[in-house]
Amino acid sequence: MAWNADATRLPYRMHSEYLRSLFLNNDFVEGRYDVEGQPIHFGDIRAPIFAVGTVKDHVAPWLSVYKINRLARTETTFLLTTGGHNAGIVTPPGHPRRKYQVHTRDVHDRYLGPRRFHLETPYQDGSWWPEWEAWLAKRSGNRVKPPAMGAPKAGYKPLLDAPGEYVLMK
Repeated sequence: MAWNADATRLPYRMHSEYLRSLFLNNDFVEGRYDVEGQPIHFGDIRAPIFAVGTVKDHVAPWLSVYKINRLARTETTFLLTTGGHNAGIVTPPGHPRRKYQVHTRDVHDRYLGPRRFHLETPYQDGSWWPEWEAWLAKRSGNRVKPPAMGAPKAGYKPLLDAPGEYVLMK
């Protein structure tokens, strides 16, 4: 639960615009959000969407997150997992009490309302992470080895192996 104490760590302007434009005014959904002077709308997204809601989320209640199914004009996978805003998202595979429901709606499928989704979609045991990993793998190319940390070509070498010394400090 250390994540609860984590600070925002966004620059002031970015944080303010995020809260005001995207959260408070809902400009992205309403088609009033500009990127490089061009208004964009949620319906402009054509890439497949994987959205996650948590049953006990006090910040983004799952019924609110589920609205993505009404807004998106592309293939949309909605996954509802047990837990709350933090634990429901960060709980890795192996947790004994986690379960989730997942439904994919193709762009031509009829809308499945949230209550029907919740009543008719079967539960899967475990963390939602493997479901997401399979979704990503299906839509991704071959895995590539990431570059070495510390940009050794530029002469920078890591001082210590991850996670670093500061994590171990008392």
